[in-house]
Amino acid sequence: MGEPVSVRRKRLAYRSLYRGVRESDLIFRRFRDTYLDQLDEAGLDRFEAILDESDQDILAWVSGRVPVPERHDHEVFHRLAEDPSRLS
Repeated sequence: MGEPVSVRRKRLAYRSLYRGVRESDLIFRRFRDTYLDQLDEAGLDRFEAILDESDQDILAWVSGRVPVPERHDHEVFHRLAEDPSRLS
């Protein structure tokens, strides 16, 4: 039997903090606070796969300097990359 969803969310929330690059910390903190509790198992899988990537790659994708790889071109990444000024 796998890890309970509540435990997995806590683990991923912790992983999303203090990544070492301030910009990534801010992006992941906003996502965590806004969306993490809404993710189902598939969404958690996608979020965890993004967390496995380097901060430099994530920042390049979020900024649009480099196209988002197909494996991360999904709703979870699009929410992560949202401009916070558009959030209400």
